[in-house]
Amino acid sequence: MKLIKVAGAVLNQTPLDWEGNKRRILAAISSAKRQQVSILCLPELCITGYGCEDMFYAPGVIAAAQRVLFEILPHTEGIITCLGLPLMYQNRTFNTCALVVDGKIAGFAAKRFLAGNGIHYEPRWFTPWVAEKQVQITLHDLDQTAHQFPLGDIFFDIGGIKMGFEICEDAWVANRPGRNLYRYGADLILNPSASHFAFRKIEVRKRFVLEGSRAFGVAYIYANLLGNEAGRAIYDGGTIIASAGEIANIGERLGFYEQLVTTAVIDIDANRIAQSQASTTFDLPPTQENCINLPFSYPSIETEPYDPNEESWEYSPQIWEEEFARALALGLFDYLRKSYSQGFVISLSGGADSSAVAACCFLMIKLGVESIGLEAFKAQLSHIKAIKEAKNIEEIAEKIIITAYQPTENSSETTRYAAEALAKALHATHYQLNVGQVVKEYHQIVEKALGRKLTWAQDDITLQNVQARVRAPSVWMLANIHNALLLSTSNRSEAAVGYATMDGDTSGGLSPIAGIDKDFLRKWLKWLEKKGIENRFQIPALQYVNQQAPTAELRPLENKQTDEDDLMPYDLLDAIEEAAIRDKKMPAECLLVLQQRFTQYEREQLKIWIDKFFRLWSRNQWKRERYAPSFHLDDKNLDPKTWCRFPILSSGFAYELEQLRKS
Repeated sequence: MKLIKVAGAVLNQTPLDWEGNKRRILAAISSAKRQQVSILCLPELCITGYGCEDMFYAPGVIAAAQRVLFEILPHTEGIITCLGLPLMYQNRTFNTCALVVDGKIAGFAAKRFLAGNGIHYEPRWFTPWVAEKQVQITLHDLDQTAHQFPLGDIFFDIGGIKMGFEICEDAWVANRPGRNLYRYGADLILNPSASHFAFRKIEVRKRFVLEGSRAFGVAYIYANLLGNEAGRAIYDGGTIIASAGEIANIGERLGFYEQLVTTAVIDIDANRIAQSQASTTFDLPPTQENCINLPFSYPSIETEPYDPNEESWEYSPQIWEEEFARALALGLFDYLRKSYSQGFVISLSGGADSSAVAACCFLMIKLGVESIGLEAFKAQLSHIKAIKEAKNIEEIAEKIIITAYQPTENSSETTRYAAEALAKALHATHYQLNVGQVVKEYHQIVEKALGRKLTWAQDDITLQNVQARVRAPSVWMLANIHNALLLSTSNRSEAAVGYATMDGDTSGGLSPIAGIDKDFLRKWLKWLEKKGIENRFQIPALQYVNQQAPTAELRPLENKQTDEDDLMPYDLLDAIEEAAIRDKKMPAECLLVLQQRFTQYEREQLKIWIDKFFRLWSRNQWKRERYAPSFHLDDKNLDPKTWCRFPILSSGFAYELEQLRKS
């Protein structure tokens, strides 16, 4: 047996945070050395941060990344590791990984397949490298001495062990680079990644890691980013190490730490035997010139290699509700500390959306303290002086969660009590701000200008919207007073059809649930009330929210207004959105889909709702353009800045809707 201890590390990085990013990289390297690791894989673009966006164009960013790389080199003696950074060659920028061996740069592997779908925009900044091409690039060290290094589609023979790269998206494509590495007899594939969280995405990653290890007869190390790196994307970490087609270890996901090293002992000979037993025809590669050879002495390992029958540690919730809770909690935590805000302000209406946002703020504290401990949690939020002496999560919550119930004459006792009970259960600082008189004053001002009374028969939307907009200034005042971040409470279902008041319930600096549909949120709140995380943490006070039908409470109470009466059933709305927006089906095609799924409704009623959805969707693109940044949690996001683009002005599907009506 030839045993080697390897590792992957997850890092919670921040774009352009040169010293912070370097500190976390060095901490991971130090941790790996203490555990006698020989080969360490770090995440993609870990030096700069993945989300630098158009700053990747800046020559100063490229230069700073190279400086940090050379500063890290002395700390890599005795270990092999990879460090991701952008490099410029012939006026093109490439996404690369430097393989560093015993304090020296062996070369730079360049990413061949760039992520350009969903929230990813890599082709805007980077150029894909050409297969089986390599060049020499000149870099200057800290003393400004010039050095030449190989760059391109290269692999490495380090101390007799061959290793190469699949950088994130490289492994997600059919023609993955691992195929060529297999031809070269690779022993190990390193996959530095920046793969954002989505529901159950971990299962996809496990499949390509396992299949890569099995099909190519290699050990495989996958290392991902962690946390809310740059504002919208949440990375869930989760190092995966496989060998001989079996999982060797899986690291914790969605933790609140800054770095975590996950190790495994692998048997290089076992993988070589697997390659030797492959039934494929031997295909000699055209050249070995792209192989970089360097000596390295691997320490003797007495520990047995992994046993595939032993269960490795893995946080992998079996339900979407828990993934949602943990992802939102981590996303809010990083947004809070990286924006240096003193807390969160939520306009707590007593309804589902604002209650979900408030609950996630408390989960941030609860799960954060469980993940890293009370003192470490407070240390990462050291800019919030108010929690310095806090002795428990309840005292932290009181200082950083600020809620406000803002009734008018159309608000009910039911929602008032629901908001108050939930705020108490979450240990939030809670205010009641009656804005009814302000609403009446606006009525009087406009009525005087118009020379007539405003009536519900003539001015329904106007009278609804003014209530929502009047609530915005007071919560913005609370945010300013507390130097806190105002959270918008709109969800994705509302965004799809514009069922939100601009400068009202959309007000805020961050919109945490704008990527989640209302039907899921309602189910999640019931889960959190009765079952909760790992069946041990529930919020019973949510019963007062869950027993209500969703309502904006903007019309007189005797109208008994509900969201679904105004729109359509939320589960059906979400199904239309999925078919029309995600799957790009036209109205008549949506009807065919819905007829199969919603057999309880008549065909003509379905046509009415589909018609309504397409008209409202087209009319309200301008609202989606103005939403505060939202978290990306699945493949159905509507954020026009990073995910779902649609013209602000269009025909509104006039022809297609006419065909639907005739069908």
